[in-house]
Amino acid sequence: MEKVKAMILLLSCISLLSVRVNGIGANWGTQTSHPLPPDTVVQMLKENGFSKVKLFDAEDGTMNALKKSGFEVMVGLPNDMLRTLATSVKAAENWVSKNVSAYVNDGVNIRYVAVGNEPFLETYNGSFLQTTFPALQNVQGALIKAGLSNQVKVTIPLNADVYQSSTGKPSDGDFRTDIHDLMVAIVKFLSDNSAAFTVNIYPFISLYSDSNFPVEYAFFDGNASPVVDGSNTYTNMFDANLDTLIWALKKNGYGNLPVIVGEIGWPTDGDMNANTQYAQRFNQGFMTHISTGRGTPMRPGPIDAYLFSLIDEDEKSIQPGNFERHWGIFTYDGLPKYQLNLGIGNSSRGLVKARGVQYLDKKWCVLRPNIALSDSRLADTISYACSNADCTSLGYKTSCGNLDTRGNISYAFDNYFQKNDQDDVACDFSGLATTTNMDPSTGTCRFGIMIVVDDASSFKLPQFGLLVFIFVLHLLLTAL
Repeated sequence: MEKVKAMILLLSCISLLSVRVNGIGANWGTQTSHPLPPDTVVQMLKENGFSKVKLFDAEDGTMNALKKSGFEVMVGLPNDMLRTLATSVKAAENWVSKNVSAYVNDGVNIRYVAVGNEPFLETYNGSFLQTTFPALQNVQGALIKAGLSNQVKVTIPLNADVYQSSTGKPSDGDFRTDIHDLMVAIVKFLSDNSAAFTVNIYPFISLYSDSNFPVEYAFFDGNASPVVDGSNTYTNMFDANLDTLIWALKKNGYGNLPVIVGEIGWPTDGDMNANTQYAQRFNQGFMTHISTGRGTPMRPGPIDAYLFSLIDEDEKSIQPGNFERHWGIFTYDGLPKYQLNLGIGNSSRGLVKARGVQYLDKKWCVLRPNIALSDSRLADTISYACSNADCTSLGYKTSCGNLDTRGNISYAFDNYFQKNDQDDVACDFSGLATTTNMDPSTGTCRFGIMIVVDDASSFKLPQFGLLVFIFVLHLLLTAL
């Protein structure tokens, strides 16, 4: 009996070890006006115990910072390149040569090429249905020609809307009817090339899109009313959603295809359900959930996943919602938003902030105290500031939702001011604004100070500078 107990303990340790070796990844997006230096981000990834990183492109500065870093890297091929690579084998070969081979030879441990990003989203209205699979095939052919197909695998990060269940039970899952045959062809291709299916799962989006969605079902605490599916019981959406995919794969003959969770996370602002409390609860619940190595009822074992995302991105499109700019577990300047135990090297200290970040001066741009709220100039200037900066933290039950009217105006002015590197011209607004050395932050609302970046990352011509530029250009042209 003691030998049996010892064997069980040993197997448990091996299981947990495999989870730690497998590790957790992070999505590193760069749609930001003031990106942290790539070397700083790589160091932050290391100090927080990440082992993998998923990119949305193959930008040179990012890739150079990842050389000999030890990270497994998934590089991204943007949707706007799918048509080019789908219609030209040579273009695919050139892309692989420049964005994969060159960096592999230089010490970047590229393991995946993500062909497109959620190209079959229903909101895209079929824009990429004809080009995604041919691009995937051409990239795979280019990897084979380059001698990299054993090390580097192709995949397509797909949104969970590519499969569905008419009853809500995972066992009734199958691929969406309008793309069913295409999905089966892609799955077969992935299987034939020993590649993985990558899926992005977002319980938050379900909660955001459906006011009747049961809140507790989004989390991992086991407090939700269970969904019973035959012999399997589900108390969280993640397990049910992933198993819906497994059933779809199984029904079409590919039940053993490896699956990567390419994106999973929770935003912290921009919506009433996007806050640090829910984000911490979800991400910590997810990490605890996968650390057991038990997997899901239909797919037992370690889960390969990438948290979405590492850092906030203030230039992401907000068409899906204002929350899109707030998915990071770190703020734009590399500060942890909340305590999170990743269980992979930082368990005793929580998240580790970015080191060596440099800031601009401690000054802010606010509405002048003597300006009346009835001033007719305010509406246009506020609209201008918000359309050229980021006002997604303003609104009902957001981090700055408790500001009064003057506070809202000052936040808009200051965000524009900071985004334009505290240029004096950017704090004029027809004489409505002024700078101050007193931090206007209050409660959960942070008036951030912009970080220092190199000129190549943050080149903006303020209004006056633009006029000077046009005038000088005119003089040069007339002199010719």
